[in-house]
Amino acid sequence: MSMFSTGILVLTSPLHTLPLRIAPVLSSAAQLVERTLYVHLHPGLNLGSGSQPRPVFIPPVVDLSTLITRLYSNAADVCGHLDVRVLLTNVRAQSAACSGTQPIPNCPFPTPQSLSHSPDVVLTDFALQDPGQSHQVTQCLQRYTGHCYVCSPSLPSVLLHPQLMRLQEKDEGLKEPEEKAEPLGTYSDVVVGGTFDRLHGAHKTLLNISCLLANRRFLIGVCDQAMLKKKVLQELIEPYSLRVQRLQEFLQDIKPSLQVEIVPLDDPFGVSVVDPLLQCIVVSEETRRGGEAVNRKRIENGLPALILHEIQLLKDAHHTETEEEKISSSSLRSRLLGTLLTPPKDTSDLPPLPYVIGLTGGSGSGKSSIAKQLEALGAVRIDCDKLGHEVYQPGTTAYHKVLEEFGSDLLNGDKTIDRRALGRKVFGNQERLKALTDIVWPEIALLVKSRINQAREEGKQVCVVDAAVLLQAGWTDMVHEIWVTVIPDEEAVSRITERDGVTSEDALRRLQSQWSNAKQVEHANVVLSTLWEPEVTQKQVLKAWDLLQKRIQQRQEGQ
Repeated sequence: MSMFSTGILVLTSPLHTLPLRIAPVLSSAAQLVERTLYVHLHPGLNLGSGSQPRPVFIPPVVDLSTLITRLYSNAADVCGHLDVRVLLTNVRAQSAACSGTQPIPNCPFPTPQSLSHSPDVVLTDFALQDPGQSHQVTQCLQRYTGHCYVCSPSLPSVLLHPQLMRLQEKDEGLKEPEEKAEPLGTYSDVVVGGTFDRLHGAHKTLLNISCLLANRRFLIGVCDQAMLKKKVLQELIEPYSLRVQRLQEFLQDIKPSLQVEIVPLDDPFGVSVVDPLLQCIVVSEETRRGGEAVNRKRIENGLPALILHEIQLLKDAHHTETEEEKISSSSLRSRLLGTLLTPPKDTSDLPPLPYVIGLTGGSGSGKSSIAKQLEALGAVRIDCDKLGHEVYQPGTTAYHKVLEEFGSDLLNGDKTIDRRALGRKVFGNQERLKALTDIVWPEIALLVKSRINQAREEGKQVCVVDAAVLLQAGWTDMVHEIWVTVIPDEEAVSRITERDGVTSEDALRRLQSQWSNAKQVEHANVVLSTLWEPEVTQKQVLKAWDLLQKRIQQRQEGQ
């Protein structure tokens, strides 16, 4: 069967049987849907009765909260490529449904709800009692879905039950729960805080359960610049505006009736310690202490403490030794290292081979060690630091221009230029520094082009231009891709002081005179980091190299 971009999965099994069924159901759905999978819950929905069923409100119960956690956890394990979203429009406590001045209709969908991604298919786990009912059930499912969500009247319907037959026997062995389902306490106004970078299953669990708990307003504090400084690979965190946009889209899909407020978080507390209407804060085992700190601040401010509702952390079945055991954004960011983050710019004006990588990064970032690893894999390394020394040699164009601009008092006894004396003349003077780089950088660029041409004549496939000033010097027109190495400033300072024997203050000044990591990453096609053990860097470089070979091959096949 062909793949669909977006699907709605209507789950009809009783709530107490779904935990066992959810992984195989998601696995079956993932064979048909490739991008977004909406999940609509209607336990006990009978699609085979002969009469057309209608959507109804289902109450928020503890089992539902547990199921949502299980669903996102299973989704991360069996269909990590899918954007799974559990829809809650039809989940509402009876008391909440009847409160307020406006009567709420018995139907959760007075008009079909519009979703941010238009569905191409509807799927269900409904168990057919009679194979002859198949056509009737698919039509019934199609009409039911059309009553709930905006979709095509001819939306294809798929029964997943044939693939789930083995589960039926297990289901039959499950006893009906003896006690009535435990209701979930709900609150008028609920608050959460977080970075919400690259929205993943753990975020979605937090957001979904918060939406279950909130009847009126959901307040979200999203970490802004000041709160990102200590984050791993902070340079790869999505911009604040994009994170907010993705949150808004997700929440509009899952519970459009909620009043959602998203505010920047510039300190650990934000508005949670001053908003008198808040009743509940949702935390995890990891952030519980932060929730307790919020309550201490609220009490100091004369406000009532918030109910702390704790949710489970989701385990990451695919984590590596250097990654956290829980599903986390930092692990997702680390997996981006070595991959193509943005497609290369149009380089049709450059010869296709050798394919030229411009490798850059701040002082102490490990750029040169990565260049040497790429050289070991078969690339021609062009060391711009060495070329920089060459352009100062007596008799060169740059040699004469530097003496003309800065004076012959720079000469050593052997007629070579005293680079330290030259450095003192330009230190702290941007105008004089620019005069020097305007002389030297074009000459280095000519040498780089000469080395690239030489590699072409020798039939080499890849060149790596190892250049600290690649971006500042405007040498990007010589390369097909830009690769940037990053490490935190604190680590860079530590490495520079140990390597060069300078003070921490001098090392920091050196870093501050260069482009920041974030500014360099803005131009990067590929990002690498030497923050961890050497073998971790080696794996990154090997991954980057293998992916590069595939890109070169695809490029050649496309020509």
